[in-house]
Amino acid sequence: MSNVIVIGSQWGDEGKGKIVDWLSNKADAVVRFQGGHNAGHTLVVNGKIYKLSLLPSGIVRGKKSFIGNGVVLDLWALAKEIKEVSKQGININKELLSISETTCLILSYHRELDTAREHEIDGIKIGTTGRGIGPAYEDKVGRRAIRLCDIFDSKNLKKKVENALFHHNPIRKGLGIDEIKSTDILNQLNDIASFIKPYVSNIWKDLIKLQDEEKNILFEGAQGMMLDNDHGTYPFVTSSNTISAQASLGSGLGYIKKAYTLGITKAYLTRVGEGPFPSEQNNSVGEKLGLLGNEFGTVTGRKRRCGWLDLVLLKQSVDICGIQGIALTKLDVLDSFEKIKICVSYKINDKIFDYLPPIITSSDNFEKKYIELDGWNVSTRSCRNYNDLPKNAKKYVSLLKELTGIDISLLSTSPEREDTILFNDPFR
Repeated sequence: MSNVIVIGSQWGDEGKGKIVDWLSNKADAVVRFQGGHNAGHTLVVNGKIYKLSLLPSGIVRGKKSFIGNGVVLDLWALAKEIKEVSKQGININKELLSISETTCLILSYHRELDTAREHEIDGIKIGTTGRGIGPAYEDKVGRRAIRLCDIFDSKNLKKKVENALFHHNPIRKGLGIDEIKSTDILNQLNDIASFIKPYVSNIWKDLIKLQDEEKNILFEGAQGMMLDNDHGTYPFVTSSNTISAQASLGSGLGYIKKAYTLGITKAYLTRVGEGPFPSEQNNSVGEKLGLLGNEFGTVTGRKRRCGWLDLVLLKQSVDICGIQGIALTKLDVLDSFEKIKICVSYKINDKIFDYLPPIITSSDNFEKKYIELDGWNVSTRSCRNYNDLPKNAKKYVSLLKELTGIDISLLSTSPEREDTILFNDPFR
């Protein structure tokens, strides 16, 4: 038995969905432990495309799937996703999906507040998706959130909604948004309650039981380490913790036995929204990476910023998350580049950094040091054997292992599940 924690080692969009799908073959259960429907995974299974935002990726393989207490949940978005996936032939019932009864909910006033603040308030723009994720996490910390179990508590639900609106309505008034009535929220919740009730469970007990039975559990992270609320490029981060330690907190499985942390890493680098991006290429290189990599958000459709792989950020993720292996994705996007660069250090105001400082401004004298490699100009797409890779592609992979000090566990050469080269099995 072993358990695998999958996290993004960059700013998200690393291809976690495909890797989780590939790993789910050996998993007995898959768990989402943080985030909301602001992050999406695209899976290609037998030529069929699945776009998931809340459902764990293992669900399309019929693996027992859990949504943990660390997630903030939009019930209407989940219902829509369940219906869409069901149309594609996946029967999502209570035997397949369980949702933590203590998961905090995203309600209509969270979405409206998220959008209003991003568009109306002067100052720092975070680049939020407008899905209500941030305000929902704020309510969770502020102890006024409506949890999934609350919607079945007819005696106390009205009081809890009124308590939340006691906070939200003055803010709405200040932003010029109509105040909302508690009856509106109660009606919305009553309409969805019967649909969601079969899936509600005390999942931490289920997970403990699975672990005691020595089952393989796969923990599926969303976003990436550099978007972590504590350790990322704050304030241009998400509202949850995205590092590997959150797998315990967000699932209720306090001690994860025999855990292996796998960092999903794109062979180049992308970012959605605002915030620092040292190796960004605002030039033809960035445009080419975006075009070849189809770099548009699964959820929002927003164009991603593109640049060369940044070893400084990657090593920072390795250290903070305790990453034991790397799953390298989208190597094939680099196939037609004559030269390929890797950022290896920063020099800011005459000081060299081997990590990204927590405070950097546009006025800082920011220099980057790159290693330049020869490209391979041969297609690696759909390659499934390491020996079939061109020599310079092998050099690129070997250099990443050497510079990070971390094994390359998996290598992905296309969105297709089978186009994966295995070096070290994370489930051992």
